Amino acid sequence: MLTAKRIAKLRKIPGRYLDGGDLGKSLYLQTYPGGASWLLRYERNGKERMMGLGSLADFTLKEARERARAARQLLADGIDPLDMKKADKAAKALAGAKMVTFEEAAKQFFNGHEKKWRNAKHRAQFLSSLATYAFPKIGKLVVSDVDTPALLRVLEQEYRSRPDSPAQRLWDAIPETAGRVRGRIEQVLDWATTRGYRKGDNPARWAGHLSNVLPARESIRKVRHHPALDYKSIPAFMAELRAKNSVSARALEFLILCAARTGAVTGARWDEIDFAAKIWSVPPERAESKISGDAPRRVPLSDRAIEILKGLPVEEGNPYLFIGGKAGAGLSGAAMAELLKDMAWPSTTPGRLATVHGFRSSFKDWVAEETNTPNFVSEAALWHAVADKVEAAYRRGDLFAKRRKLMASWAGYCAQPVIKKSDNVVVPMRGRQ
Repeated sequence: MLTAKRIAKLRKIPGRYLDGGDLGKSLYLQTYPGGASWLLRYERNGKERMMGLGSLADFTLKEARERARAARQLLADGIDPLDMKKADKAAKALAGAKMVTFEEAAKQFFNGHEKKWRNAKHRAQFLSSLATYAFPKIGKLVVSDVDTPALLRVLEQEYRSRPDSPAQRLWDAIPETAGRVRGRIEQVLDWATTRGYRKGDNPARWAGHLSNVLPARESIRKVRHHPALDYKSIPAFMAELRAKNSVSARALEFLILCAARTGAVTGARWDEIDFAAKIWSVPPERAESKISGDAPRRVPLSDRAIEILKGLPVEEGNPYLFIGGKAGAGLSGAAMAELLKDMAWPSTTPGRLATVHGFRSSFKDWVAEETNTPNFVSEAALWHAVADKVEAAYRRGDLFAKRRKLMASWAGYCAQPVIKKSDNVVVPMRGRQ
C-alpha cells in the first residue's frame, strides 16, 4: 500500500508503484523526472488499459483513490471510463467548435485547399459563389447547425435575372450555378465534420437526399454546347480571318490551329515557346486540362502557327504573345469573342453564331469525318483525360509525335484554297451557238 511517507521517497525514483487492491483494477503511482501522476490499470475485452487520473501535484493519495473508485463503479455498470472520458472530451471540443460559423468554415476550407484549383477562374469562383448565394442565408449559422432546411433556403431562394423579371427559385433559374453552390457547400460541411466541428450526415449531399426534393439539373435545362462552325466551312472562315490585320485575329487563328482554349491563348507568354522544337508548353494551371499532373501541356506548333508568332507585334517589357490594349497586359479574354461576333458566321446550332470554344468541336468533327486518326489521339490533342481508368493507368506518354502529325494535317486543311462557284462551272459544249 502507498502512504504519504512512501510516496515522498518514491518520487525520487522513476517507476510505477502499485497502491494495492484488486490487481485487475489497480491504482498506480507513476513517477518520472520532474513529476508524478496517477494511473488506473484495468482490463476491457481481454486487453489492458491505462487511464490517467491526474497528477500527484493536483490530487492527493486519498483523492486519487476516490477517482479510481468512481472509475471502478463505471466498470461495474459496464461502462468503459476511458471511452467515456474521450467522448466527454470530444463533446466539449464540439461545443467549443459551435462558435465556428459556416462562412468561417468555408474560408478555412478554401485556404487549406486553394492550390488544388489549377484554374484561377475556378479558384476565384469558389468563394465568390458562396458569398453571393450561401453566406447571406447561412453564413452566420454555426456550422454544426447547418441542416437540410438551411440548405433549401439557399437553393430555393428567389432569383431574378433582371430587377423587372419574374422571381424564380434559384435551383430552377440557374441550375448549373445552383448545382455548383450545393457541391461547394457539401465540401465545406464534409471538411467541418472531419475537423470535428459538426456530426452526422451531410445535409448537402445529393444522392438519396436532396434528390428527393429537387429535380435533377438535367431535367430543368438541357446542356447547351458551345455553338460550333461546321468544319467544312473552316477553310473559307480562315481565309477571311487571315485577311484581318489585328492581334485578336492572329490570336483566334492561333487558337484554332492549336485547338486550344481561350485562357491558354490569351495568357500565352514568350518563354513558353520553343521555336527550334516548334513546341508551346502551357502550364497546367492555365491549360484548363482534364488531364491530371503538374507537367506542362506540350502543344505541337504547325508551320503556320510559328509564322503567326514571328509576325506578332512585340511590346518592350510585355511577356505576352498577344498583347492587349493596356501596357504590359495580355489580350482581353473577350477580344476574340467580339471579333467572331462581328464576323457573324453561323454555327451548326440553328439560330446561333459560332463561338470561340466551338472551334474545338469543329476540329473534333474534322478528325472524325476526314481522317483515320484514333479517337484517343484527338482526345489528347484537346487535353482530355482518358475515359477508361485502366487504359489511363498504362498510358503514360502524351502521344506527341502522333499529335504533331495530326496538327500539321489540321493546319493544311485550314489553309485549303476556297473554291468559288465561278471556278467550278462546267459549260456543256452543245449549249454553245
